[in-house]
Amino acid sequence: MDLAHNALVVLIALAIDALVGDPDTVWRRIAHPVVLIGRGVAALDRRLNRLDLDESERRRRGVVAITIVALAALATGALIAWTLTDIPFGVFAEGAVASVFLAQKSLYLHVAAVRRAFAAGGLEAARKAVSMIVGRDPKRLDEAGVSRAAIESLAENFADGVVAPALWGVALGLPGIIAYKAINTADSMIGHKTERHLAFGRAAARLDDYVNLAPARLSGAIVVVAALLTRRPWRHAWTAMRRDAPLHASPNAGWPEAAAGGALGLALGGPRSYGGRLVDDPYMNRDGDPQATPQDIGRALRLYLTACAVHAALWAVALAVFI
Repeated sequence: MDLAHNALVVLIALAIDALVGDPDTVWRRIAHPVVLIGRGVAALDRRLNRLDLDESERRRRGVVAITIVALAALATGALIAWTLTDIPFGVFAEGAVASVFLAQKSLYLHVAAVRRAFAAGGLEAARKAVSMIVGRDPKRLDEAGVSRAAIESLAENFADGVVAPALWGVALGLPGIIAYKAINTADSMIGHKTERHLAFGRAAARLDDYVNLAPARLSGAIVVVAALLTRRPWRHAWTAMRRDAPLHASPNAGWPEAAAGGALGLALGGPRSYGGRLVDDPYMNRDGDPQATPQDIGRALRLYLTACAVHAALWAVALAVFI
């Protein structure tokens, strides 16, 4: 396995994604690869997930479904990488393909849109903007709730939209990036504790937890370093992450959230409403201020940009070591 080649592909992908992002003009004409993955997951859900089957059979079928999704993604990535191996500048083409599965720029733009919405249209406009990136009920959110939701999404998606695909890309190359994104997509579609998906989606949810264990903790550490570089209370970020992240309902989401909360002096997470149901989650950085503001979104975006730079620098150092 050529880790130097993989690190170079990831660096190229990060650079392309930072400059280009996800251009709407392209994806309006052709289906985004993640959309195609989603269609495959939905087809397996329709075909295999029958409510008349007993729980153990539905769990078994869920294992089959996520295995098919992951292996198909690995095979697709391997085929693309093999095809590009011998063409001129193939590593740049591979990096361009990998960039499609990163969310560096698009995440920034979506969260920045919430801040702009506050300025342009007030709370109602901001609620509409934040509904594009979070699953909770925006009508129940006040200004602080919308602001916290945007910042929490920024922190959590830094882990699974940027750090995780890059880490798996360095470890396994393009197949690793695509397989990670397929697993993450499957979890978002069927990894829910609903009547339909509690049994069938259990394997997808568990696998997503496992593949995010290292990236989530790495992303939290990167946020702490970004706090240091931006002269924010990095020790508080580190303490909040170590203390509060294990309390989160997710084994992974709390690490970048708590680190970001500590760096910004905000209490993130906490009780919120999903589909009319109150979820009483603990606060991340529980001694912070829960009354976030639109200005705090701007501070979070600046911290995020620094974290992205630290993340890219990490893989540049790794490339120098692997060569």
